[in-house]
Amino acid sequence: MTDSARGASDELPFEAALERLEALVGRLEGGDLELEEALAAFEEGVRLTRQCATRLEDAERRIEELVERGGEWFKRSFEGPGDDDEWT
Repeated sequence: MTDSARGASDELPFEAALERLEALVGRLEGGDLELEEALAAFEEGVRLTRQCATRLEDAERRIEELVERGGEWFKRSFEGPGDDDEWT
């Protein structure tokens, strides 16, 4: 089975999926793919993007469940660096 034919039941680990996605973007940006190859690469990229997003969302939920302060569970938003919001 080729990488582009890889199904949802045969998902890559997060890091491998991200590397594959970066490689696909590089190939697409190169502009030297035939139309069918470009479409297949784009479709695989969309699938990998969704897979990575789902894994990140799952990780965020797990972190929110594990963070505890003062004996009570709470959620903290995952803002970018430099955000000074308080932990509540």
